[in-house]
Amino acid sequence: MNTWSGSGPDASRRRSQRVILSVPITVSGEAGNAAFSEKTLTLVINAHGALITLAAKISQGQLVKIQSSTHPEKQDCRVVYVGPPVEGKTQLGVEFTEPSPHFWHVAFPPESWTPLPPDKPIPPAKPEKPEKSDKAAPPAKTGKR
Repeated sequence: MNTWSGSGPDASRRRSQRVILSVPITVSGEAGNAAFSEKTLTLVINAHGALITLAAKISQGQLVKIQSSTHPEKQDCRVVYVGPPVEGKTQLGVEFTEPSPHFWHVAFPPESWTPLPPDKPIPPAKPEKPEKSDKAAPPAKTGKR
């Protein structure tokens, strides 16, 4: 089964870190014999493409063009994954046909970065303890001479 999770047997084959990020995009191409243009949001992005949802009926291997609503450049993509429908739209994995690591205009985390699983709470910060000194504290002043 092909999934878009960050773990599992395919995780070691990933070319770049996946980031869950909703980016408004327009996807255009051909669905059947008719041209289409559809506004949608990304579900996940990486340096090589994205996971999106579309109402248009698209096939694996089909070429589409995406354009971010925040930047003018367009990018040709190939549909590499067709997944289950979500709220009447089909999940699609699209891959850039030409390398474009800066298309999303985001800095991807380094490969060594791993978020904590949702079931593992962040440990509380430990308060700093005052340093113990080998020296005895000076006697308190009593005000007498």
